Amino acid sequence: MPARWTFGSSVERYFTGARFSGALLLAGDPRFEGARRVWNGMIDRTPALIACCRDTSDVRAAIGFARETGHALSVRGGGHNVAGSAVADGAVLIDLSRLRSVVVDPAARTAQAGGGCLLGDLDRATTAHGLACPSGVFSRTGLGGLALGGGYGWRCRQLGLTCDHIIAAEVVLADGSVLMVSESQHPDLLWALRGGGGNFGVVTRFTLHLHPAGPMLVRSTVHPAEHALDALRACRAFAPGLSDDLHLLAGLRRAVPADPVPPGQRDRPVLGVTLVCSAADAASAEEGRALFAAMPACPVAAQAMSYLDLQAMGDSGSQAGRRYYTKSGYLADLPGQAAERLIASSSRNPSLTGSIDVEGLRGAVLRTGTSQSAFPHRDAPFMVTVSGCWDDPGLDQDGIAWAREAIDSLSTWQHPGAYANYVSQQESPWEASAMYGSAIYIRLAQVKQAYDPGNLFRSARGISPAGRIST
Repeated sequence: MPARWTFGSSVERYFTGARFSGALLLAGDPRFEGARRVWNGMIDRTPALIACCRDTSDVRAAIGFARETGHALSVRGGGHNVAGSAVADGAVLIDLSRLRSVVVDPAARTAQAGGGCLLGDLDRATTAHGLACPSGVFSRTGLGGLALGGGYGWRCRQLGLTCDHIIAAEVVLADGSVLMVSESQHPDLLWALRGGGGNFGVVTRFTLHLHPAGPMLVRSTVHPAEHALDALRACRAFAPGLSDDLHLLAGLRRAVPADPVPPGQRDRPVLGVTLVCSAADAASAEEGRALFAAMPACPVAAQAMSYLDLQAMGDSGSQAGRRYYTKSGYLADLPGQAAERLIASSSRNPSLTGSIDVEGLRGAVLRTGTSQSAFPHRDAPFMVTVSGCWDDPGLDQDGIAWAREAIDSLSTWQHPGAYANYVSQQESPWEASAMYGSAIYIRLAQVKQAYDPGNLFRSARGISPAGRIST
C-alpha cells in the first residue's frame, strides 16, 4: 500500500463497504497530527491510518483492514502509557476515544465502561452514586491500558487492583469475531485480561465491580534532604504492619513552590511522604499519626477530600506533551543502604522535575491469587518507580541513563518481576517472560495461541503465541 493515501482511494472504499461510521484520518488531514500525539512527548510515531471508532462495528472494520492489508495494529485508549504503545509507525491505529460512555448499576454495584474511557470519566459516573472502582492516580489515564496491565492506585491495598475488578468484557478478536468474556464464557481469556496486557484483542467494553466510596483523609509532609534517610527508615519500619486501609507513598524530588520549605530551599532535594486512608476510619487515622510521629519533626498537613478529588490530586504533575521516561522495579526490602542509594540517585537527577517514588504494597493486592488473575508478583512488599520528566530533548540521553542507573543501584534488594504499566519500552518476548514469571507467561502464551495465533495484536506486550519462542 502507498505511504500516503487520499480519501478517494481504496481505503475509503474499504471502510465504506464495511459501514464504518467513525472518522478516518490520514496524513495531510488537519486532525491527523494532533490525533497521532500521545501523553509522552518523547514518542513521535506516524501511523499509516487512524481509525477513530464510534462503536464495536467500527473496531471490527479497522481490524479487518489491518489484517487484510498486512499492516501492524495499535490501540489507543487514553494514550497515557509511557512507552507510547498506542501508536506505531506505519500501523493502523484504532482510536477508542469516542467509546467513553459509563453506565452504572448502583444496586448491582457494577459499571459498564467503554474501552476509551479515562479514569476521570469512570470516577465521575460512579461517585455520583457513592461508588468507585479502585484505579490509578491520574484522572486522564485510559481505563483500558491501566486495567489490562494491572492498576495500582490509592485504594489498591484495601480493595485490590483495577484488573481484579473486571467482571466481564466485550472483546473484538483478530478474526473480527466479538466475544462476551466472563467467568462462565471464555474464562481463560478473562484471566489473561486481568493483568496480562492488551495483546489478545480490543476490549470495547468493561464490566467492573464497584465499592462504596466515602471521603478520604490525606496526610502529607515534606522533609529536607538531610532528614530523608530517617524518614524512609520510619516508612520501612511501619509499612509491614500498616492496616490495608492505609496507602503509603514516599517521593524523592525537588522542592516546588507549594512545599512548606524556606524560600532558600526551593529546587533543593526533598522527601515528600503521603499517607491516604478512609476519613471515617479512626484506627487508620491513629496509625497515620503514629507513623508521622516516628519521623523527624516536620509539619504535617491533613486534608479530608472526596474520592473524586483524590483521584485527580496528581494531575498537575502529569502534563501531556512533556518528555517522560520511567524505570521501575519491585524491592524485597528497603534497608538503610537502599534508602541511601535512592537519596543519592535523587540528587543526581539531571532535571528539576521528576521523582523517585517508593510505594508500600501487599494488602489486598496479595490476597488475589494467580488462578483469578494473570497479574504477577503480588507478594512484592515495595515498588520503586524512577520517573524522569523534562522538556528539552537534549536531556533525553542523560535522563534515561539516570533512571536506569537509579534502579540498577538497587539490584541487591530486587524482588522478581516488574510492573508492565511502568515499562518505558515495548518488551521482547524474553523480557516479558521475566516480567511475568515463567509460569504465568507460559499460560499467557497459550491464551494468545487460542485467540490471536497470527499475533496481530503485538504492540502492547511482548507475549507471543505458544510455541513461537524456542528455549
